[in-house]
Amino acid sequence: MASYGQFCSVARAHELLGGRWTLLVVRELLCGASRFNDIRRGIPRISRTMLSKRLQELTFAGAVAHVDGAHGPEYALTEAGKELANLVSALGTWGQRWLPRSAKDEDNDLDPLLIDMQRRVRFASLPRHPLVVRFQIDRRAARFMLLTPNEASLCAQNPGFPEPVVIRSRLHALVSWWRGDATFTEAQRMGLEVEGPRALVRVFPGWFDRYQFAAVAPMPKNP
Repeated sequence: MASYGQFCSVARAHELLGGRWTLLVVRELLCGASRFNDIRRGIPRISRTMLSKRLQELTFAGAVAHVDGAHGPEYALTEAGKELANLVSALGTWGQRWLPRSAKDEDNDLDPLLIDMQRRVRFASLPRHPLVVRFQIDRRAARFMLLTPNEASLCAQNPGFPEPVVIRSRLHALVSWWRGDATFTEAQRMGLEVEGPRALVRVFPGWFDRYQFAAVAPMPKNP
């Protein structure tokens, strides 16, 4: 790793954390991912080689520990790694407030969005019986989210439960609602459709706590 040659702690920390993907790896660990493939699911464009390299760097720096889990090797944030939550939160808040937010003009992946939705399910608001939500987004293959009173899982196929709710949407409309760029009603005008029994359609948005930074409003543009 090339050195900036400076005593400054900002420079020294940036030598470790400023590389491409590094803070996204930390974000996934902060969000609860612990196994290699689970971390990569949240960052689908990172190569396996690069993810391995970033995890090794974070482990060498003492921010991540390699541990034996119940189902194989896992990664966990150390005390030093957990302290990076403040940095990740500040970066997310800054980006939400100051960067342009026009999902229609962005190159977004579907999986990170659905994974974030899975992580932020309000279990107390779900129906009492397990159900599956089908996501038909643009022309992508259907994705399925199994929701039970205490578990949420993403699947490539329906695991065998009733499928009363179908989400049909352009990706940018779903992103705009989830990120807080648009209300649910505004996203519906953009092409987000929820199909199913009226009672379930009405309460569907309340099944989730939206994106962590959705409440951060963008700064008004100067006139």
